[in-house]
Amino acid sequence: MTQYAVGDIQGCYAELIDCLKQVNFNPDQDCLWVAGDMVNRGPDSLATLAFLYENRNSLRCVLGNHDLHLLAIYFGHRQAKSSDTLDQILNHPDCDHWMAWLRQQPLCRYDPNNQYFMSHAGLPPQWSIKQALSYSEEIASVLNSEAIHAFLASMYGNTPTHWQADLTGDDRLRCITNYFTRMRICDIQGGLEFDYKGGLADIPAGYYAWFKHPHRQSISDKIIFGHWASLGGYTDNDTLFGLDSACVWGQHLTLMQLDNQQYFTASPLPRPGQ
Repeated sequence: MTQYAVGDIQGCYAELIDCLKQVNFNPDQDCLWVAGDMVNRGPDSLATLAFLYENRNSLRCVLGNHDLHLLAIYFGHRQAKSSDTLDQILNHPDCDHWMAWLRQQPLCRYDPNNQYFMSHAGLPPQWSIKQALSYSEEIASVLNSEAIHAFLASMYGNTPTHWQADLTGDDRLRCITNYFTRMRICDIQGGLEFDYKGGLADIPAGYYAWFKHPHRQSISDKIIFGHWASLGGYTDNDTLFGLDSACVWGQHLTLMQLDNQQYFTASPLPRPGQ
């Protein structure tokens, strides 16, 4: 079995298929890690989600902020935005099956055999992998129960910005979710800042890329993440694999083979009207 990882697909179905063809991906033998944000804003979220669901036994997915947003709309706790491209999914006869599968996906994964950790935004500097898996399980238990409604209704928001182990209730769940799905930069205490979306060179004073934080607990761990498109995959660290290469913004989709860290890319195909 060969294992691969792909960054934010965001409905760029043709580019996903291009990457998989380049490596002769065989769903009966191979495994694809998907770093979240599977859908939304791209041209074909419907085909993307249908393909992933069809091949779900060959996948290891984590949820990104756009995937959670889709669940929130589906369960009636959020209105779609003008920039969303989710209507075809929500109106499809198979939507219920897809959402039942999507809500079963965790916020992070770890394989003790190859020692890769994956979450959409990364691993908060103050958390170990063991802690992250525990916090992810808290969210998973909510997503797979009737408590999903209260969770999705209170999920949106920027507070609290700083993790504390004694957080409870909605604040705790929102904080965990924001670290896993929205994190880019942190202050010296590990607190989140949500506005900055630039690259490494222009991070405001007093903040650090989460993976360059001076007190990062996971300094030697292999981490796969997406979310931060403006990095262009550059982390200046050979154990960190940022796979969001901004395909939905006109750049390219990136696939990585896990055993040798070889990269494969697919450039966006022309869209109708272009």
